[in-house]
Amino acid sequence: MSWWGKIAGGTFGFMVGGPLGAMLGVAFGDYLVGGKANTRYGDSLGLGATERVQSAFFAATFSIMGYVAKSDGQVSKEEISMAEQVMRQMNLNPEQRSVAINLFNEGKKVDFSMQDVLFQFKRECFRRTNLIQVFLEILISTALADNELQKNEKKVLENIAQELGVSRSQFYTLLSRMEGFAHFDGSLSDGERIEAAHELLGLDKNCSEEELKKAYRKQMNQHHPDKLIAKGLPEEMIDVATEKTQDIKAAYELLKKNRN
Repeated sequence: MSWWGKIAGGTFGFMVGGPLGAMLGVAFGDYLVGGKANTRYGDSLGLGATERVQSAFFAATFSIMGYVAKSDGQVSKEEISMAEQVMRQMNLNPEQRSVAINLFNEGKKVDFSMQDVLFQFKRECFRRTNLIQVFLEILISTALADNELQKNEKKVLENIAQELGVSRSQFYTLLSRMEGFAHFDGSLSDGERIEAAHELLGLDKNCSEEELKKAYRKQMNQHHPDKLIAKGLPEEMIDVATEKTQDIKAAYELLKKNRN
C-alpha cells in the first residue's frame, strides 16, 4: 500500500514529524477535516521505511519547487506550468493535486525554512542517492521551465545541492545534463539535437563508443522506475521516471545512429 493509501485508509501514523510532517499536516488540512483520514499514531513507521520516504519525497518536492520558483522574486507562468506538468505525470487525483498545490504555496512563503526541510529530507532518504538525484532533476527542470536560468536561481539550486551532500562539480554536471534534457525535447536542427543528446548523457562530443555505452547504461540504471520505486520514490511518480528513461534511450539511439 502506498503512502497515500495509508492516509486514505485512515492511518496517519507514518507521518514523518519535523518540518516535513508539519507541512503535510497543513497541506492535508481540508482533506483530514473532511473525515477521510484520522491521526492515529499507534503504528508509526521508523526512519527509512518506504512509505515514510515516499511521503517525505512528495512533501519536499512540491514545497521546494515552490521555493525555487519564487527565488527570482516572482513565479512565472512557465514555472507554474512545470509544476502542473509534474502533477499530470503523477496522475494525481483532485485531493492529491490540492495537497501538492498547498505544498507548493508553502514553499513560496517568506518564512519557509529551506535548510530545515532539506536536512530532514536528506535524513529520511537514508543514503538513497538516486532519489536525491531525481529530486534535484525536478527542481532544475522547474528553474529551466522559462528557458532562462537566472543567476540567483542557479545559486539557490547550488545551495540546495550542497545541503544534500552533492558537490559543486556534481551539481554542474547534473545541471548540464538537465539542460540537455530541456533542449532535447525542443524544436532543434539535427546538429543541435545531437549536441543536446551529448549533454543529456553527460558526454563529450568526441566520446568513444565504449564511453557512450557506459553512460547510457549508467543513466538507465539510475532512472529505472522499478528500482526508484523500491528505494522510496512515490509510486505516483513512475511516469516521471519512465519519461526520463525514454529520453535517455532516444538520445543513445540518436548518437549511435549518427556514428554509424
